[in-house]
Amino acid sequence: MRVAVYYANDDIRLKEEPRPVVGDGEILIRVEASGICGTDCLEWYRIHRVPLVLGHEIAGVIVEAGRSVKRYMAGDRISVSHHVPCGECRFCKAGHETVCDTLRKTNFDPGGFSEFVRVPKINVDKGVYALPKNVSFEEATFIEPLACVLRAQRLANFRKGRSVLVIGSGISGLLHIQLARITGASRVFATDIAEFRLKSACKFGADYALAADEYSPEWLKGVNGGLLADFVIIAAGANSAFEQGLRSVERGGTVIVFSAAGKGATLPVPINDIFWRNEVTIMSSYAGSPKDHIEALEKIASKKINVYDMITHRLPLGRTDEGFRLVAEAKDSIKVIIEPQK
Repeated sequence: MRVAVYYANDDIRLKEEPRPVVGDGEILIRVEASGICGTDCLEWYRIHRVPLVLGHEIAGVIVEAGRSVKRYMAGDRISVSHHVPCGECRFCKAGHETVCDTLRKTNFDPGGFSEFVRVPKINVDKGVYALPKNVSFEEATFIEPLACVLRAQRLANFRKGRSVLVIGSGISGLLHIQLARITGASRVFATDIAEFRLKSACKFGADYALAADEYSPEWLKGVNGGLLADFVIIAAGANSAFEQGLRSVERGGTVIVFSAAGKGATLPVPINDIFWRNEVTIMSSYAGSPKDHIEALEKIASKKINVYDMITHRLPLGRTDEGFRLVAEAKDSIKVIIEPQK
């Protein structure tokens, strides 16, 4: 089978590898769509482990089910989680499934940028989601990123009637905007460095979208009744985004650190200005739990979240390198999907 092997953001090589052999309790998927995630292009995080076959936002059709697999069969249309929690450890029982040791060790073989993927037994048991007929393979690639967004806003205890500032209007930022809007945000503000993404922010529900180099907390107060944002979601990895976020949260508000930063980045926090007397919460959120994936699929199937119109590029497996370039540049693309069967 063909696989797109990652060596660096600008070095993706198409190769031939043996098709994975399915064992007991496992399934083999023919991958029909695989989304490129921004973290796939986090080169400093990947480079010491290359070569890799990446791709974790996948959807496809089961072509083979191993012995003892009862819930699924060949021909089923599914999405599958690459990481799954054990559900039994102290972290899982405390509602922090995404820091579970098992979740961080599980994966499928080899990765979504390939024609076929073998899904291990634990993933079959805990991370396979049957797709309704009205959910396309392309739309199903959004289940994982939307699950991450749902988890972040749930952990932050997002409440109706609050204002939201989303810093960074890429795929994650736009999903945050849509979710905040349907959940009842009073106003939604967005920033980005790319004009295309600012226009997309407005298209998907932002009341105001401003270039990052023109934004200031004073501007936010001017369009938000003299107040800063109740919830600030940092969905961009630049140091300036983190600094802006900390300066943009209202008293009693919450800053959600959703994006990864550059290697070795630190977060200087002005203690007196931000924390002392202001009761500000700074929190992080990583990945999504199985229940978040189920809720994400429900919101996509019901069309409450519009993911289809976020797709800007569809590329065959042989052009995966072009897809990585588009995502790494973060300019005129939102969602780039690889179609391994083409």
